[in-house]
Amino acid sequence: MFVDKAKISIKAGDGGNGAVSFHREKFVAAGGPDGGDGGRGGDVIFQADTNMSSLIGFRYKKKYAAENGQNGSGARCSGKTGESLVIKVPKGTVVREAETGRVMADLSGDEPVVVARGGKGGWGNQHFATATRQIPRFARPGYPGERFEVELELKLLADVGLCGFPNVGKSTLISVVSAAKPEIANYHFTTLTPVLGVVRVDSETSFVMADIPGLIEGASEGLGLGHEFLRHVERCRLIVHVVDVSGIEGRDPIEDFRKINDELRRFNPELAERPMLVAGNKCDMATPEQVDSFRTYVEGEGYRFFPISAATRQGTDELVRAIAAELAKLPPILRYEPEPPTEAQRIRTARRNEFTVEVVDGVYVVKADWLANALAGVNMDDYESLQYFQRVLVQSGIIKKLEEMGVQEGDTVSILDFEFEYVK
Repeated sequence: MFVDKAKISIKAGDGGNGAVSFHREKFVAAGGPDGGDGGRGGDVIFQADTNMSSLIGFRYKKKYAAENGQNGSGARCSGKTGESLVIKVPKGTVVREAETGRVMADLSGDEPVVVARGGKGGWGNQHFATATRQIPRFARPGYPGERFEVELELKLLADVGLCGFPNVGKSTLISVVSAAKPEIANYHFTTLTPVLGVVRVDSETSFVMADIPGLIEGASEGLGLGHEFLRHVERCRLIVHVVDVSGIEGRDPIEDFRKINDELRRFNPELAERPMLVAGNKCDMATPEQVDSFRTYVEGEGYRFFPISAATRQGTDELVRAIAAELAKLPPILRYEPEPPTEAQRIRTARRNEFTVEVVDGVYVVKADWLANALAGVNMDDYESLQYFQRVLVQSGIIKKLEEMGVQEGDTVSILDFEFEYVK
């Protein structure tokens, strides 16, 4: 089963927590803090695999998570770094963030791409020792790894895309010029999935050709199979438009040519500007007048025309040589560059230290999600640990805001369900 689109959830590993520990050794008094740091969480990495041709595996498994970093320990021992998760996808897969649609990675090459980064490990208490705070009984927890809902979209890597109405001979053409063996039959929509074939011109020249199935009028709006497979034309450097010039199915070749070009334009306006060659197939079944009439129209539109008969291989060698010559003048296959975070995401990042304070039934409620990480590392039974947390509140401006709102000594302040009495 060919699947070229999937939506999954990825989660990088969380960083390990820092340790609270004190050096203990015979004949060594007051050895001091020696809590080690937590290990870094593992990354989520995508890598192209040439042995894969479909995203079907992602229909049955939707959640992927890398390993968390291990917690630190005594004797200044840092926790082990979490193992990264490598997700293999077919070559040509584009990874997009589901929420915003931004491109996060294009797996067109062999190099792996980190899409979600693991969280940093928390500091052990060895980092918090000072001249005045010699026995810190607190450490920092690890930071969470990145989490995304992503859409995987496979866009075939082909130099040439064969477009045209069903049953015009695209499958026959790719079968005679390459080693591809698509199903061929005399009815519409015989080809249900894109077919790739390597066409060898000579010992040093070859290119990849794709048979794009199911294009009919209305394909860009979801009719037929075209809505599913038009995306595979986007990477093609050259389009070969195959038209049945014989009209044996009662269709007008010129009208067919116009309709398919319109569908390409509606789906992606850039496709209308893509270099195109026109192959008039089934010439052995057409009259000379039919071939000449279509040739006149196509060349009048500025396209090169090649009369062929894929079934008898008539004219196919000339078409292949012309394709190779045209490809030699064109840039490489399109690759999508990763896009930076959107403006909304940048604003959210810039506001990560923002907070709100409101009075609810006499309680000053502070809302600041970013404080959860600092609060998790506080030892409520340790005076120095509480002093550290108080400095965080002062430096972030929360204490100043509370005072501006008229907080008085003895009033209750609530931060992430942790309540305490305000003391000046």
